[in-house]
Amino acid sequence: MGECECGCECECGCEATVNEVPEAKSAQLTWHVGDETIDYVATAGHLDIVDRDKVLEGRMFNVSYVATAIDGSEVDPHKRPVSFCYNGGPGSASVPINFGGLGPRRVVTHGMDFVGAGYEVVDNPGTLLRESDLVFPDALGTGWSFVAEGYDTKRVYGLEEDARTFCRAICQWLDENDRWGSPLYIFGESYGTMRSAVLMRYLGEAHVPLAGVVMLSAYYDWTQNLPGNDLYYVGMVPTFASTAQYFGLVGQGVDEDEWFDRASAFAGGEYARGIFLGDEITPADKDALAEHLSAFIGLPKDYLLVRNNRVELEDFRRDLLASRGLVCGRLDQRFTETSLLPSQRASFYFACEDPANHALESCWYVAFRDFLRGDLGYEGPEEYRLSVWGEIGIGWNWVHDEPGFDETTVAAPNLAYDIAVALRRSPTTKLCILGGRYDTATPWWNVRHTMSQLYLPDALKRQITWHRYGCGHMAYTDEPTLHAMAADLHEFYRE
Repeated sequence: MGECECGCECECGCEATVNEVPEAKSAQLTWHVGDETIDYVATAGHLDIVDRDKVLEGRMFNVSYVATAIDGSEVDPHKRPVSFCYNGGPGSASVPINFGGLGPRRVVTHGMDFVGAGYEVVDNPGTLLRESDLVFPDALGTGWSFVAEGYDTKRVYGLEEDARTFCRAICQWLDENDRWGSPLYIFGESYGTMRSAVLMRYLGEAHVPLAGVVMLSAYYDWTQNLPGNDLYYVGMVPTFASTAQYFGLVGQGVDEDEWFDRASAFAGGEYARGIFLGDEITPADKDALAEHLSAFIGLPKDYLLVRNNRVELEDFRRDLLASRGLVCGRLDQRFTETSLLPSQRASFYFACEDPANHALESCWYVAFRDFLRGDLGYEGPEEYRLSVWGEIGIGWNWVHDEPGFDETTVAAPNLAYDIAVALRRSPTTKLCILGGRYDTATPWWNVRHTMSQLYLPDALKRQITWHRYGCGHMAYTDEPTLHAMAADLHEFYRE
């Protein structure tokens, strides 16, 4: 209960009660891996997000990890970087990127095997806490973050609206923690990279300089995801090829990265030229294209010809391993589970059935909840909402006023333009783009293609580093990738 405007304590549903949140909780903890130690303060609590009219927009739950000593030496917080890290959705809380891979603790993974109730949590050998203090905010409407009572959610649930909210949240956290002097980084995954593309421009316009931006599993040009866009099919080919090779259907004896590069060259060359011709392609060339495509992605030539050499993701997931009674994942195609019954034909249901999610998401959730209660003594106000894409994402407002264009883009923005503007305005900001060859949610070929269309000058291109790994969408679930990514991020933060 809280005190309402009339001065009494009641359960009348007034703003003071409805918008009430638990007191923040903190604990002094130690990360210890090998000979390294980091003493840090972990804090769980809420940030008040106030809009430009000084109206409470909502309260954003976040967990932060702030180092106090590294290998016994005290840390100067004003010189140490601070990184804001988040997942996407839209409609996802930031638990996966926290307990999956960047935070000081991590649920142990077992390759492509599902992690069950007997999960193990360890000090994370790949934590980004080595390089930077970390803040993991949950977008409004997810986790324990909420839109204020009476505040119109249409002013929150949208591409530009969400980025503005995060801009305010970052400034609020810097205020409350006296960290305006720290080098500032943002780290987004999946839709979080779309958020970051807009946010890096908004922060610049708010006179908040960014030292660096990390984009994991990035996707900027939404038009490439629209039905009938041939760039969608082109971008899928290298990932399909890697998946088919992983399951032993093609590419035997060829190095995995070399195979991906061969498939990328084929996709952007012969394959793109062939499908861009549409029905003007000759029957002989269409047949040859199907034969070459089959040799890369492992599906029969006749199967491809019937589909005019264009393969939808859900068809590939369902059909590649059908003879084995298995379906592939979406976020990471190496994960599999048994096929649905023939009568279970609902396309949207199948699209949402992802073994890559099923393998780990529940364990991240319970490990996170156990940490909050057991280590911090924090009890949340209500149900923790790990993913509410069906409620928030489906109605998401994609309208975006792209910089430098006379018309507002509706429904299918290209956020690479925001990145280009932000880099031109702040040429010292570094950008690191990470991805995996088994990710069909945000295919690697597409983001490389999108960025190539910006024609950035060489000086700005040198500010961008690229790292492709042998993993899927959530790179940190793959332990070899976790260590490789930690080494690459060490260099990125050190430079």
